Amino acid sequence: MDQMNQACSSGTVLLRSVSIFLSNRRQSKQLKEKAEKNDKKRKGKKLSRMDEQLGKLQPKVIEALKRKTHFNKSELETLSKIYKKLVTNCPISSRQLAMNPGMAITKNATIEGIDRSVFRELLHSTFDIVTEDALMERIFSTWEKGYEGLPIRLEGWICGLSVFLKGTLTEKLQFCFRVYDLNGDNFITRDEMFALLRNSLLKYPGDDDETREESVKDLVEIALRKFDIDKDGKISFTDYTTAVKTDKLLLEAFGQILPSDCATNSFLSTLQ
Repeated sequence: MDQMNQACSSGTVLLRSVSIFLSNRRQSKQLKEKAEKNDKKRKGKKLSRMDEQLGKLQPKVIEALKRKTHFNKSELETLSKIYKKLVTNCPISSRQLAMNPGMAITKNATIEGIDRSVFRELLHSTFDIVTEDALMERIFSTWEKGYEGLPIRLEGWICGLSVFLKGTLTEKLQFCFRVYDLNGDNFITRDEMFALLRNSLLKYPGDDDETREESVKDLVEIALRKFDIDKDGKISFTDYTTAVKTDKLLLEAFGQILPSDCATNSFLSTLQ
C-alpha cells in the first residue's frame, strides 16, 4: 500500500512538473509573439516615417487619392515627391486662423505645407500664369476648399492639380467661379468685376486714371451682357456656367487662372 501511495505521489509530482513546464512554454511563446508583434509594429512605423520623408505614399492613401482625382498611381507618387521638395513649416497668422475657425490650430503655431511665395513662383515659372498679385493670391487662397489661405497640404496639392491639369469642364467652372467670387457670397458682383478687370487691364502711356476707370466700367457692362442671364445685375454660378458652355473662351474672362495647354502638357510629361 505504501509503495502504491508513493508511486501515486511520484506520478502527481511528475504531472505537476509537466504542467508547469508546458505552462511556462506557453507563456514564453506568448511573450515572444508579443515582442515580435511590437517589434514589427515599430519597424512598420519607422518605415512609414521614412516613406513619408521620401514622399512615398501608403497604398491606402494612393487608392483614396485615385478615387478623388484623375491621376494614376505613378503620377500620384511623383506628385508626392515634388510636394516634399516644395514643403516647409509655415507660421500661421491670426488672419488665417480667423478664416478657418473650425481648425484645431493654436496661435503662433506652424503647419507643414506649400506657402504662398513658393506657390506663386510655381504658378509663374511652371504653369505660365502671368497675372497680377491680387489674382495670384486668390488662386492660392481658394486652392484647397476648407483651408482657405493656409499652406497647401499634400491632399490639397494633389486634388487641386487634378482640377488644374486634368479637370472636367464642371470642375474648372467651380474652381474659376470660386476664385472670381472675391467675398465668397456665391455671386460675382459689379464691384468684384470692376476690381478683377481693372487689375487685368493693361495701362498704356498717356492713360489718365479717369479714362482708365471709364474703360473698366465699359468692360463690366460688356461682361454683364455676356454673363448675367437672369438680368439681376450680378453673376451667379448658374449664369456663369450657362455663358461658358455657350462660349468656352469666357471661362477666364476675368483674368488668367489656369495653365496654358503647353504648360499643362509639359508638366504632365514629367509625371510619367
